[in-house]
Amino acid sequence: MRVTWKGGELTFRLDPEDEITGTVSDGYPVKLAVNSCEIRGIPSDAHNDLWAVAAWTVVAPWTRKRITFDRPVSSELAAALHDGWGIEAGPVGCPPRDPGPTLAISYSGGADSVAAAAVFPDAPFVHFRRVPHSRVPNRWPHYRSDVLAKLAAQTGREVTTVESDLEFTLSEPRPGYPEHHAVMVGALLNADRLGLGGVGLGYEIGSRWLGGGRYVHRFTPDNPMWAPHGRWGRLFAAAGLRIVLPVGGVSEAITMRIALSSPLKAQVRWCLRGTSGPCRTCGKCLYKELIQAAVERRPMDTPITADRPVARKWQEPPPYGGQEMIEYGCARVPGIEKTPFARAAAYLGATEESTGWLDHCYRPAIEEIPEPWRERAERFMAENVGFMDEAQARRVETWGGAA
Repeated sequence: MRVTWKGGELTFRLDPEDEITGTVSDGYPVKLAVNSCEIRGIPSDAHNDLWAVAAWTVVAPWTRKRITFDRPVSSELAAALHDGWGIEAGPVGCPPRDPGPTLAISYSGGADSVAAAAVFPDAPFVHFRRVPHSRVPNRWPHYRSDVLAKLAAQTGREVTTVESDLEFTLSEPRPGYPEHHAVMVGALLNADRLGLGGVGLGYEIGSRWLGGGRYVHRFTPDNPMWAPHGRWGRLFAAAGLRIVLPVGGVSEAITMRIALSSPLKAQVRWCLRGTSGPCRTCGKCLYKELIQAAVERRPMDTPITADRPVARKWQEPPPYGGQEMIEYGCARVPGIEKTPFARAAAYLGATEESTGWLDHCYRPAIEEIPEPWRERAERFMAENVGFMDEAQARRVETWGGAA
């Protein structure tokens, strides 16, 4: 793979051994559509390693043996690419980047992202906004990135909005991030300007420790995407920008509770389709309504019925992606038997007692937050959530039947 930056335009050319169908870090197949993308709202003088990592978040799925950058990278960064992916990277010949003192939040506006922002109320935001690609038709016009950007601008925080068409580098399964970490290209390329040493994301316990939606139902202490000792964590650290998960030890029920009681409550929006509010008809709205109803101890309010396609998976037996929250919601929502989750509730047989561990914080998630920001996160969790006891932590560590 050979990558070239011209201003904010990234162009890449595949080597003979590279392939147009690849896999992202969680094993999901993706097919390449186009070999260029643009990133707007970035300075021109970022450290070479930052340009390299930003490019890697885009081209990693299709790169097999080597990557040649258009500017030298540090030996530390080249070593991280080799150790993590077996990729030979070069040319090598610049000093490593020194991390700055500041933590920014990679801010999407969803409940998990808002909860991460609540842990660090003074952190600036970097917001990624999808824009159309000049060479690729938009097959997902209902995605309202303009609405999300406007809500981010209303938070009262310092916000750096970076626009990019990089999601259109994918032709299959649909427009999206080539790697999940591509959402951080704005933070990467603005890291020197903002003095960043870390970037915080809203990934919670399900994504960090319980496998997330694609792994499905297993404990993942060595999660390749978000563990600090994993290959992505080591790569970002080599570029002087640590990945930080402020809410990595709590469930989506807790992030929902934190977000809806925060000063940013009016700006919370997890739906990607709605304009003046959530669309209430997509699968994400259905899932988040289950969680919000459980947190607020009320019946669900949704027009979606069990026979709708977005509810089909909840009519089948488990396991489910995000199963811990399906169990949590089914155990707490009054009248669950009259909702699209009725069959799931019957299959799971969850109770408030069996899901009580999801109301507390898993301490190892705090311990892996880098030291400059660990004390603040620990204090927030102690004051607002509380930590799991030994038996509850064991529920995390045996999730999915692990020994």
